[in-house]
Amino acid sequence: MRRLLRVILLVVLVVVFLPYVLTLLYSAGHPISTLMIGRFLTGSPVTRSWVDIDEMSPYLPRSVVAAEDAKFCSHHGIDWQALNDVLENAEDGEVSRGGSTITQQVAKNLFLWPGRSFIRKGLEFPLALWIDLVLTKKRILELYLNVAELGPGGQFGAEEGAKYAFGRPVSELSRSQAALLASILPNPVTRSARRPGPGVRRLAATYVARAESAAISDCWGGNRRF
Repeated sequence: MRRLLRVILLVVLVVVFLPYVLTLLYSAGHPISTLMIGRFLTGSPVTRSWVDIDEMSPYLPRSVVAAEDAKFCSHHGIDWQALNDVLENAEDGEVSRGGSTITQQVAKNLFLWPGRSFIRKGLEFPLALWIDLVLTKKRILELYLNVAELGPGGQFGAEEGAKYAFGRPVSELSRSQAALLASILPNPVTRSARRPGPGVRRLAATYVARAESAAISDCWGGNRRF
């Protein structure tokens, strides 16, 4: 019995601490997400073509930051104000987005699992802080843009998302196309950049305007704070 408990404890420790070691290795390379691994194991289709962030249309990173995490360049992995707003809305009975930063989504995509649970959040928070500590902002965003699900048929990463939605590589996306692609995050199954409905088009127009805002321009200007 003691031996079994030791084995279980060892497995738990590996599961909890392995992501912290892997994060150090992910300063380079082309890692894949746990969702991609899950689809591989079940025989579901997966397409992903890695593209370095410097080779992408500059409109896409700006649009994704505007859509997903406007304070990406200034926080340290967690946007505490956004999290507080979510908790206050929940207390008032209002439903809002989860308040997850891009860094938290990278932690979830690379090491954890989809869905909402206190256990996952408990693992996600310290991991996001660690990722922000050991990786540059540029690398974190590059990872996100290459592992995010961006199509309804197993398309992962900006390159495959752009090809599916617009029939062109991510390097050639226009401002409006980049905003449309950002608008389908985090659910490219129910939202479509290929055939955008009125709601997606309204979001895209908002993100085009946000991407040109002063706060994001300070981050994505000539001296990028990566």
